[in-house]
Amino acid sequence: MMPKKARDGDDTAGLLAYLYGPGKRDEHVDPHMVAAWDPYIDDPARSSTMTISDLALMLDAPVYTLRGAKPLKHVYHVAVRNPPEDRILSDEEWARVAAEMMHAAGLAEHGDANACRWVAVRHADDHIHIVATRAREDGRQPDISWDVVKMQASARGFEVEFGLRQLTHGDGTARKWAKTGEKEKAERRGLGEPVRETLQRAVREAAAAATSDTDFFARLSSAGVRVKQRIAPDGSITGYSVAMPGDRDGEQAPVWFPGARLAPDLSLPRVRERWDSPVETPRVAPAEMWRAAEEKVRAAAVQLGAEGLHQGAGDVAALGDLIVVTAIVAPRLVRSQIKDAAYEFERASRAPGDRALEGQARKLYRESNQLLAQSVASVGRNDTVAALGFLLALVQAVEAAQRWHDAQRHRAQAEASGRAGRLLREAVEITAGAAAAREYRPRFKRARARPSSGQRRAAAPGERPMTGVVQEALPEHASAVLVDPAWPALRARLVEVEKEGEDPVDVLVTVARRRELSSAESIAEVLTWRLDGWRRQRGRTADASAKSPSSTVAGGAGSSAAPTRRAASSAPKRRPPGDEQRKGPRRAR
Repeated sequence: MMPKKARDGDDTAGLLAYLYGPGKRDEHVDPHMVAAWDPYIDDPARSSTMTISDLALMLDAPVYTLRGAKPLKHVYHVAVRNPPEDRILSDEEWARVAAEMMHAAGLAEHGDANACRWVAVRHADDHIHIVATRAREDGRQPDISWDVVKMQASARGFEVEFGLRQLTHGDGTARKWAKTGEKEKAERRGLGEPVRETLQRAVREAAAAATSDTDFFARLSSAGVRVKQRIAPDGSITGYSVAMPGDRDGEQAPVWFPGARLAPDLSLPRVRERWDSPVETPRVAPAEMWRAAEEKVRAAAVQLGAEGLHQGAGDVAALGDLIVVTAIVAPRLVRSQIKDAAYEFERASRAPGDRALEGQARKLYRESNQLLAQSVASVGRNDTVAALGFLLALVQAVEAAQRWHDAQRHRAQAEASGRAGRLLREAVEITAGAAAAREYRPRFKRARARPSSGQRRAAAPGERPMTGVVQEALPEHASAVLVDPAWPALRARLVEVEKEGEDPVDVLVTVARRRELSSAESIAEVLTWRLDGWRRQRGRTADASAKSPSSTVAGGAGSSAAPTRRAASSAPKRRPPGDEQRKGPRRAR
């Protein structure tokens, strides 16, 4: 929850007209009052007798009775907004928030009969606007010193009480949220997300992989983003703005976003920090790329923050870029999880205060980053097995970042690291499951004996009790798995495996043996992730077999199919020289 104070004004009626109106971009939905200084004040949106002008006159009345000089700007305006991921509060909850904010700001303390007049207007799900006049009923002006700090403290309390995402105020590291009008504009245009979000991601990906100004702007253009550079009189580039093609305002002009307005670390000076200290990327064979990057990341995790506070801030910034690049080049099976991890770690990559750019961990992360960014053609093969060790090293690095943030009391950054770490652990287990599927060789299906007779009957798909499957496959972990909150999800995965014609016992044994389970916080959840990877890999293998020429021939009847199949397999289709290099980048994009 973020209270944001606007500039003081002198036009109460004009501000109310805007809040109750359609908005500059038609983003206001069902404007109405949720609270006021007097609970019996009529809402202009709900009353046939109260108008906006009437409400403004009532708010302004104490201003004309002030003793002494009147303030030039008597209209106090604050917006209180929740992040998009928070639940939607009710009008009653927002009314409590408004009253508490006025109390904290010193405008209308609880029980003060002579307090300032105020109203709270809601015209969107995620925020309210509070309008007050800086004049008390007793003819004095209120004391609003430290009002913003006190409102922020009040907001932290509501975050705990209402179960909202807990924010940290004042460290200057929060990303810029999309405004309500931007979100509704995206919905009208049929976009999956606001343009601001799309531009943030595009600029961050370009900055993370770039090695110079020229490279940075070229990557933005290649991503389909419009770029406008700010040129100084001496010809140097001092800033930039970006826009999405087709995104225009009411006057049909492009909507430009300066880099600093997207996120604190996307201003041009902060972007340039990434290549101000160039790193030398060693040359390795494509087959060794993941392993070489893994060694560097493991070494960097040990060094993270060891050289001091400022070096630690530079280290986590470089780690954030590495996760962004990893999300671009990762195997498709886990690309979505790593993209989500990069999004979550974004806040953790921005530590409060100054940062040094010469730390040893930062250097190793940058080398790994460039190694991945320059090897897109090779990683485009989606070598899931080869990437597993690197992902494990990345989990270790994020856990090191979380410990460092905890030690520095960076609460928001530590929480962001924890969320990113969980997503990366999920990616690791999905990768492990996929690797197990590649090596899986199903045995002949076993007929299960009925306890009451000597007859044997194979259980129909979905009929077999999955509790028994776990007890047979994992006797040492069965008791913990069956009481785990994630057991229902694991059971559903096992049922799907059986419906696909596989023996769930054999499959569960296979994925469980791939990596140890004793250190897992939730064994059932880990096994669920591995089965997800196993099923995805098996599905891809089946799809590839169905599309191959040999599988089409094999589907025919009779002995005439055999020679054709042998002929097809004896003459594999070869790619022309250089084809792998051309196909890699296209898949990576």
